[in-house]
Amino acid sequence: MIVLVVGIVVVLTAVYISWRAGRLDRLHIRLELAREALEAALVRRRAVVLELAGSRLLDPATSLVLAAAAHEARMAGPEEREHAESDLSGALRAVVDQERFRERLGESPGGQDLLEELDAAVAKVVYSRRFYNNAVAVTRAAQRRWLARTLRLAGHTEYPQFFEIDDNPPATMATE
Repeated sequence: MIVLVVGIVVVLTAVYISWRAGRLDRLHIRLELAREALEAALVRRRAVVLELAGSRLLDPATSLVLAAAAHEARMAGPEEREHAESDLSGALRAVVDQERFRERLGESPGGQDLLEELDAAVAKVVYSRRFYNNAVAVTRAAQRRWLARTLRLAGHTEYPQFFEIDDNPPATMATE
C-alpha cells in the first residue's frame, strides 16, 4: 500500500513538473513572438517616417529631422536602441503636433493616405510594446518561482528584459 501511495505521489509530481516546464516553454515562445511583432512594428514605423520624410510634402528641415531620427533608430545597437526609438517618437511628436500639420498634409496629394498609415504604425508600436512587456512580466514571474529556479526548468535562457521607450503618440493622433 505504501509503495502504491509513493508511486502515485511520484507520478503526480512528475506530471506537475512536466506541466510547469511546458508552460514555461509556451511562455518563452509567446515572448519570442511578441518580440518579433514589436520589431516588425518598429520597422514599419521607421519605414513610414522615412516615407513621410522623403515625400516632399514637408519642408526640408522637418524632413531632415525625421529622416535623421529614423536612421538613428535603424542603426542603433542593442544598448542604444531604446533611446534611439524614444528619440524617433519625440521627433515625430514635434513634427505632427505642429499647428495645422494634419490639415496641410491632408490637403496634399497622397498626404491623407500617408497620415492614416502613420497613425496605424504609431498605434501598432504602442500596442506591440505593451503586449511584449506583458509577456516579459508573465515570463519573469514564472521563472522566479521556486520550482522553476530549483529544477532549472527555464534551462539556460536569458532573463527577459522589458523594452522601455517613449512611445506616446502625437497629441493630434490621440484625439482622433
